[in-house]
Amino acid sequence: MSQLTLQVNGKKRALEADDDIPLLYALRDALGMHGTKFGCGLGQCGACTVHIDGQAMRSCVTPAKAVASRNITTLEGLSVNGKPNKLQQAFIDEQAAQCGYCLNGMLMTASAFLAKNKNPTDAQIADALAGNLCRCGTHQRFVAAVRRYLSA
Repeated sequence: MSQLTLQVNGKKRALEADDDIPLLYALRDALGMHGTKFGCGLGQCGACTVHIDGQAMRSCVTPAKAVASRNITTLEGLSVNGKPNKLQQAFIDEQAAQCGYCLNGMLMTASAFLAKNKNPTDAQIADALAGNLCRCGTHQRFVAAVRRYLSA
């Protein structure tokens, strides 16, 4: 065990952790950030997606120690004064989740994508979100939510 400091959602957070702890476990277990989900543990499903310096990354395969000096944003960090941001609200308005398990990955991926793509086509949105698995089959609602956000 060693002391580790992470920059999460704009705040420095210290934790005691094993040197090889995945970022996902540091966030969920040590820091109480439960928006980030465990899905596959292999970086394939997207449920654990967070932003590292604005880029969407899979936290289950990212060593916490490797990103200690970088800016980490979780789902909780997207909110504004404890309320959903405009993208989160668009997802709510479109009822873009059924079970909700993939929602973290969809939102975090969409947010990073939209930061770099101000006017994407539906095909580009669908392509950007395609790496996130949704067993409920609501991909079209996710695209509609992003489209709603863009038109707001």
